[in-house]
Amino acid sequence: MAQAIRLAQKGLYTTSPNPRVGCVLVQNDQIIGEGYHQKAGQGHAEVNAIADVKKRFPNSFVEQLKGCTAYVTLEPCSHFGLTPPCAQGLINAKVGRVVSAMVDPNPSVSGNGLAMLDNAGITSQSGLLAQEAKALNPGFIKRMSENLPYVRCKLASSLDGKTAMANGESQWITASHARKDVQRLRAQSCAVITGADSVIVDNAKMNVRWQELGELRHHYKKETVRQPVRVIIDSQNRLTPDLAIFQQHSPIIIVGVAKNKSIEPSLEKAQQWPHFVEHVTVSESIQTHHQSNEHTKAKVDLADLLLSLAKKGFNEVLVESGAQLAGAFIEQGLVDELILYQAPKLMGAEAKSLVNMPSIKSLSAAKELDIVDICKVGRDIRITAKLIN
Repeated sequence: MAQAIRLAQKGLYTTSPNPRVGCVLVQNDQIIGEGYHQKAGQGHAEVNAIADVKKRFPNSFVEQLKGCTAYVTLEPCSHFGLTPPCAQGLINAKVGRVVSAMVDPNPSVSGNGLAMLDNAGITSQSGLLAQEAKALNPGFIKRMSENLPYVRCKLASSLDGKTAMANGESQWITASHARKDVQRLRAQSCAVITGADSVIVDNAKMNVRWQELGELRHHYKKETVRQPVRVIIDSQNRLTPDLAIFQQHSPIIIVGVAKNKSIEPSLEKAQQWPHFVEHVTVSESIQTHHQSNEHTKAKVDLADLLLSLAKKGFNEVLVESGAQLAGAFIEQGLVDELILYQAPKLMGAEAKSLVNMPSIKSLSAAKELDIVDICKVGRDIRITAKLIN
């Protein structure tokens, strides 16, 4: 099963919206075949493992498969999607036993795959290395169980928690190793969420730059790297098609507020948008809706935005934005994991702070974090923490 998990990790950057799954087939305590799911629409792990047996034993693969044990990181699927059900494939191969690390959280599968195997006389069990298997697919599990994506928020600051000088100067606080590490985070994300300010002020592109993926370049060809969908929150309709982010030809979603008529692009402007740009609207934030100041600008309901992204099949999203939007996500308890890069610099009291969370006015209201990892990335520090909501 540990080998199956290692195989599944090879699909970290490619399987979305499907889960990462690995499979190992064993006969007489010897591995006879192994495989992993590589990309949606292509063979699942079990299918690829069976194909591997045929490759290894072209003249005796039927005998090799008969009665073997299959170790799979996720319960074999039982329904027809883009490919046939894997449970039926294992039945057809006449395996003798199936061990899954965890039951599939997908309601259309959950338990049904194991039941199919049991009904066919194949012994099945689940729970072996379950926690390690769950760590493979936090986004898929959350989307299936809560109809929400798994949200990571990436931040970068000096050691004293500053992100820019008072005049806005911010490039570069962290060094090149940390910036390359961010490319890895983008590459494994289904979407990157940012705000109009970051796009306009920083002229950010928010794409994955293959040349900065380091050793990952040896495993993924440039043309196979999946670009995350870039989601830009623009409730005041300030974006224009000439910005740098629109020069990269990959899907972009511009998000506005449903009740704010100003978000509707004019006909002239709409004709200028590239074909890969989609405009969507979500509900207005309750916080801004109930504020009495008539000059308060409408803001998108971030929870509603995440729900809409989950409906599109997004498992994991990365928030890369300024202090206000990042603070809003954290303040509203919408972030699952915080990734903070800290540079060994001190920028002083006048510099801009990491996040804005105006509702936190006492220490008792402070957001609690559970730090799960600290490491050096080049000369900077990377802290990974889970938010305790």
